[in-house]
Amino acid sequence: LTGGTAIHFEENPVKENAKACDSNETEKPNLYTPLKEIKADFLEKNQGYYSTSTPQSRSKSQNQSSKEKQSQPLGKNDGEPQNGFHKTWTLLLVLLISVPLLYVLWSGIGGGTSSSRDAEILQEFRARMKKLKDTYQSQDPNLWRRAHVFLEKHLNASRVHLEPAILLLTAGREAEKALRCLSNEIADAFASSQNATAIRINGVDKAVLDSDTVKLEVDTELSSGFQEGKKVAVVHRFESLPAGSTLIFYKYCDHENAAFKDVALLLTVLLDEQALRKSFTFQEVEEKVRDFLWAKFTGSDVPSSYNSMDTDKLSGLWSRISHLVLPVWPEKGLPLEGCT
Repeated sequence: LTGGTAIHFEENPVKENAKACDSNETEKPNLYTPLKEIKADFLEKNQGYYSTSTPQSRSKSQNQSSKEKQSQPLGKNDGEPQNGFHKTWTLLLVLLISVPLLYVLWSGIGGGTSSSRDAEILQEFRARMKKLKDTYQSQDPNLWRRAHVFLEKHLNASRVHLEPAILLLTAGREAEKALRCLSNEIADAFASSQNATAIRINGVDKAVLDSDTVKLEVDTELSSGFQEGKKVAVVHRFESLPAGSTLIFYKYCDHENAAFKDVALLLTVLLDEQALRKSFTFQEVEEKVRDFLWAKFTGSDVPSSYNSMDTDKLSGLWSRISHLVLPVWPEKGLPLEGCT
């Protein structure tokens, strides 16, 4: 009994443990049942995305297709601004290419006519200057060369004028007539080659007038003449103009801001001395004219009408009118009245 009892007590824990284990084994599936159900539910839900064999999956597929269709307009709306942007830049690029091309073609058509006209102007001017050279045979060959090159350069740039052409001719008393006639002839050659005429202003006729009055008169004559299409002005005896009135030539002879840039101005200065020596260089002639005008316009013995001129103003004026200073020698055979 005692041993049996002992066995009984030994077997019971084993059985109880076995029962406990059996109990655990039977209860174990119950612990994982929720996980299995979740997994099954998850798989069932995901089958809708990968299977098309069931109505549920077809329904989910249709829902997905519907969502994709709803998203497509958004894609189009995003693309439309980009397409419009590209179209705008394409149009601008076409314009940037076509406009200069059309300009070049148009310029080529117009340029042919313009070039032909320029050639005619130069041919006419050269013919007139050659005739003058044959008539005024006593003049320095450098006078013809420099005057010709200077004025022809301006004619060559007939479409792009940066400044007017300013030519100053000077002479001693013995060459007064040659100075007047030659300046007129050169001006006419320049003007007639462009089918135009010349403006003529005589400083001697205005010498006794008030400086402000002369300034207004000269301004009116030059402005109205150039506006009418005249291409050159001759101002005879520049030194005889009232000093203050000559400041109006700032307006017409400025290097950058001249009122008219497609024109020429010929100024003449008759020196007090009887003759200019032919041995003078062009630089010496220019200095002689400059000193003469300084004495004429700023001296203490000048008339009161000259008082508005000073050395600073005269320096500015001189820099504008002394582009090219050329001497004129006496000429035989000129008519007593008028010029040939």
